[in-house]
Amino acid sequence: MLPFSRFEARTIFKLSGPIVLAQLTQTLMYFVDTVMAGRVSALDMAAIAVASGLWLPVMLTLQGLLLALTPIIAQYFGSKKTEPVTHYTVQGLYLGLALAASLFVVMQFADHLLDLLNMEAELREKTSLYLTFVSYGLFPAAGYMVMRNLFEGIGNTKASMWISFVGILVNIPANYVFIYGKLGMPAYGGAGCGIATSLVLLAMFIAMLVYGWFSRSTAPYRFWPARLTPDFKAIWQVIRIGTPIAMSIFFEVTLFACIPLMIVHLGPVVVAGHQVAHNYSAIVFMIPLSLGMAATIRVGHLIGERNLQALRTAISTILIVAFLLAACIAAFTYLMRFQVPQIYSKDAEVLALAAGIMVLAALYQLSDAIQVVSACALRGMKITKPVLFITLIAYWPIGFGLGAVLGLTDWLVPAMGVKGFWTGIIVGLTVAAVLLFWLLQHSLRRFERDGLPLDPTDQHQSGPAGMQPGQ
Repeated sequence: MLPFSRFEARTIFKLSGPIVLAQLTQTLMYFVDTVMAGRVSALDMAAIAVASGLWLPVMLTLQGLLLALTPIIAQYFGSKKTEPVTHYTVQGLYLGLALAASLFVVMQFADHLLDLLNMEAELREKTSLYLTFVSYGLFPAAGYMVMRNLFEGIGNTKASMWISFVGILVNIPANYVFIYGKLGMPAYGGAGCGIATSLVLLAMFIAMLVYGWFSRSTAPYRFWPARLTPDFKAIWQVIRIGTPIAMSIFFEVTLFACIPLMIVHLGPVVVAGHQVAHNYSAIVFMIPLSLGMAATIRVGHLIGERNLQALRTAISTILIVAFLLAACIAAFTYLMRFQVPQIYSKDAEVLALAAGIMVLAALYQLSDAIQVVSACALRGMKITKPVLFITLIAYWPIGFGLGAVLGLTDWLVPAMGVKGFWTGIIVGLTVAAVLLFWLLQHSLRRFERDGLPLDPTDQHQSGPAGMQPGQ
């Protein structure tokens, strides 16, 4: 039986509470985009769905690589070392800007990918315009992510919560102006959400810098670093740990984001119905994801403190809490499957399709919660490469592969359309949950047998004995 600690539960809720609000607020921005564009037409909603299939993987690749900063900083914070925290933050900024520039160049060629898709001309035009507008937000996004990882690594999760409120305050009026053509601006429809998103990212980065300058929590780290030039050894450390994280996130996100690209030939109504269920699922997923992010922070702190007993108790407590919350979310999703889609659309066909998909969305809540919390706890240990292999196999050959067979072919059953893809997702996430939970327990046993890393500054001892960083 997994041990449960009220102290660890309170600690996790203290860390994850602000993260939940921050994540929900940021997801709410995407909800606002979808609803405000949907009020224009189903085609505008579909444009956001298709564009997100390209934009979100790019954005999350950037985020995933920089997420390596959280466990690195958390372990230094746990061992009460201040200079490396500042050093890695500076190096993270160098890396973030370089990544943003590279991804910006890649996005300028998105039209070539859109040319390969069988889509209506007007849908293609709105999708392309959205991607052009939103690509400029990559640069402030990189700076914001580095600063957020700093705050969360040192245990201040309220920073991202407050800054997310700034984002939503900018997002709504910016959408209003650029979607509907107010204040003398052209009415871009769904494409106007791309401008709003870039403005939101810029506002959040500036607000995070101001918050960091005045916050008490960053006072020990606000000193002139000994080295301002790029430290390629430190940058490579972030890349080694962050690349598997980025690819793991990419595999999971594209499991959803590629579905609109695969079903776009079925028409805007089918894409919009999927988008409703996907957007709702993304919102409720923020709860287990926030618990997982808190797990990364707590695990990093306890490894830095070299407290193995508390480490095991904390991990088991988080898993129990995640399971119970996921069960509640699943029940709510099923009971509200007809009411929730009405928030997004008035189209009867869209509502009927979305309600059917919501039943499937309820089914995978438990496995999704276990897999994300397990993966994040492993991230706090800097064990990321095995997670990459597990997610690759579970999400693509199993999840997406099975979904494509069920959705687009008659090989196993008559083609199920979009519901076939969601069925594949359920199977893929369940496989990931089982394997990641096993890996987490195996890693804890290795820690018990071989001991915790000698020192978080020892870059060759950042996982269980015998593992290199990123393994």
